[in-house]
Amino acid sequence: MPKFVLPFLVFFCFTTKMWSQPTQEQLEERKAKIQMEIQEKEQQLKSVKSKEKSVLTQMSIQKEKIGLKETLIKTTEKQTKLLNNDIYVNQLKINQLNKDLELLRKDYAAMILKSYKSRSEQSRAMFLLSSENFLQAYKRAQYMKQYASYRKMQGQEIEGKAKELMGYTNKIMVQKDEKEKLIKENVKEKEELLKEKQEQEKIASQIQKEKGKIVAEIKKKQQETKKIDNQIQKLVREAIAAANRRTAAANAKANPKITVAEKAKIESSDKIILTPEGKIVSDNFKANKGRLPWPVEKGVISLGYGDQPHPVFKSLMVHNSGIEISTENGSSARAVFAGEVAQIQQITPLKKAVLIKHGDFFTIYQNLSSVNVQVGEKVSAKQNLGKIRTDADGQTILKFLVSQNSVYFNPTSWLSSR
Repeated sequence: MPKFVLPFLVFFCFTTKMWSQPTQEQLEERKAKIQMEIQEKEQQLKSVKSKEKSVLTQMSIQKEKIGLKETLIKTTEKQTKLLNNDIYVNQLKINQLNKDLELLRKDYAAMILKSYKSRSEQSRAMFLLSSENFLQAYKRAQYMKQYASYRKMQGQEIEGKAKELMGYTNKIMVQKDEKEKLIKENVKEKEELLKEKQEQEKIASQIQKEKGKIVAEIKKKQQETKKIDNQIQKLVREAIAAANRRTAAANAKANPKITVAEKAKIESSDKIILTPEGKIVSDNFKANKGRLPWPVEKGVISLGYGDQPHPVFKSLMVHNSGIEISTENGSSARAVFAGEVAQIQQITPLKKAVLIKHGDFFTIYQNLSSVNVQVGEKVSAKQNLGKIRTDADGQTILKFLVSQNSVYFNPTSWLSSR
């Protein structure tokens, strides 16, 4: 392999890899967003502590804050890695420019020496006068002119390469300073993360002292959750039945020959019998899996989907039919996809739920204090559905579910990664 090919291949591999990665600007934006979320969690912790709320709530917020800190550290490490790649590529360019300059200067020096040896006007005149004819004299004059022009061009090329080299040298110095700054920033963040984990251990120790009381609270909450899940299941079944009644009526109107048995079969189905229009909506929803916007503008998942150990008491299993997203006070829930409001339910005196139908899929938004939509209303993606309730512990949590008919899915796999 020729020597000049290797640096080119290395440069090509690095630049190709870099194109697929986030830019420094995108990472900086992400960092600013994470830092803002960390500040929000700090405010929540101060608020909770000042009101002497449940230590379990403190633990939950502290855990979210630690998660954000860890994400911030990873983002800064990505920035450092990106800078390392830039520095390496720029160093390759500097090395190549130094080689080009060395060759140009050697060539230019040899040309100047040659020119010096034949510098006298007399020798130039003799060179012209010794021509055998006018055409040869003309050609020699042109050669001398081109030679002088070539010397000037080489001088300009050397000057241009030198300026380019200076530019890359200055750029790499700035990048190295920026890299040093990021490394110091990451060291500081890791020190703060260690303090946060120590604080978490203190809270965990306090929780252990109140274990009996807290476990009783958790079990009580799980019973309430199960009761609400049953209510939601009932709402979904009612929404399926209502949709099928409309489909059966529409089919009977379009086709008077439809039998009572056929109509009853549609109405009694435990799955939505899709119309052609409904199938399009359902297929579109399914096609957007992994790309749906979040049901809140800002937030973090504080409790994942399915059966899982409690974040504090690992021996205690908790069930979640959806995901719980912690957000800031005063936040609203928003639709993740266009659809029709199928049900609005008062789950408890203080909590409401909204079910939106997307063909034979449902998205469910629980723990709302107020609702801005009505049953039968067509909603668009990101439309405001209502305010999320803030509980007695100062937490604002939206429970979000996704189902196809009455089969639930992990909502995380449907939402965009942001």
